[in-house]
Amino acid sequence: MTQDPRPKSRPGSAEVARHRESAEHAAASLARIWFRLGAAAALLGAAGSVVGLVSAASIYGRETAILADAATAQDLVNLVLVAPLLVILGWRAHHGHLPAYLVWVGCLAFTVYNYAIFSFSVHFGPLFLLWVAVLGLSTFALIGGLSTVDMAVVKERFTDHPVRWPAWVVITIAALFTLLWLREIVPDLLAGAPSHSASDWRVPTNPVHVLDLAFFLPAAATSGILLLRRHRLGYATAPSQLTWMALTCLPILLTPLVEQARSHQPGWAVAGPIAAILLASLGALGSILRGTRSRV
Repeated sequence: MTQDPRPKSRPGSAEVARHRESAEHAAASLARIWFRLGAAAALLGAAGSVVGLVSAASIYGRETAILADAATAQDLVNLVLVAPLLVILGWRAHHGHLPAYLVWVGCLAFTVYNYAIFSFSVHFGPLFLLWVAVLGLSTFALIGGLSTVDMAVVKERFTDHPVRWPAWVVITIAALFTLLWLREIVPDLLAGAPSHSASDWRVPTNPVHVLDLAFFLPAAATSGILLLRRHRLGYATAPSQLTWMALTCLPILLTPLVEQARSHQPGWAVAGPIAAILLASLGALGSILRGTRSRV
């Protein structure tokens, strides 16, 4: 049998580049299972928010006015903004869109944060199992989404766009909130008195203080420091921290409007500082996202 004397063709540089890009695209794409878990959390959360808004008296009737108004503001933000973002951004992240992935992680962190507060601080009632389900689904989606995406590939999709000032925004906001909470907590501890803010909600301890000081603020500061060092984990998480910070500001800004609509005393004093944090977070987030290549 004679052999074909013609040399076997080798893939050209363009073909090799396409294969490499395809591999990078797959490595930086959100796995379908984590997208589905996040979408399920979004749909359940949206359904619960509708019930909470329509039947506020039966869902939040045993809470203090301050906690009930804050919960209603959270339901509005979740229904109008966060739940749709989780589905839309999750789908785009599944198809390899990097900015969508980064913001999706922040939306999930926001969901975990708020449904932990709902699950532990609002009286046992009709939405308890739904809140626990949203907390579980969003937590597993967050862990899976962070652990399965190739962080090295994510870093490669950033350009040389400056990241120092966004990193410092993350660190500064985390430090400011840490000092703010300690300013309340330490005097109460030294005086042997109950927590003032926990008393306002009529709960044993303030869940915001616990979650912020134990998990979210240290994580945010760490992300900022890693971004300053141009570590791949900093690139993957600092934009998400800015997203979480920006989203956290929205219910706080909306709560005085809810209070005013219900003829309660609106707390407008926080609006200015929180609005400044919101603008700083969005500006820093936009700066980081502009420095990415959306797709490989």
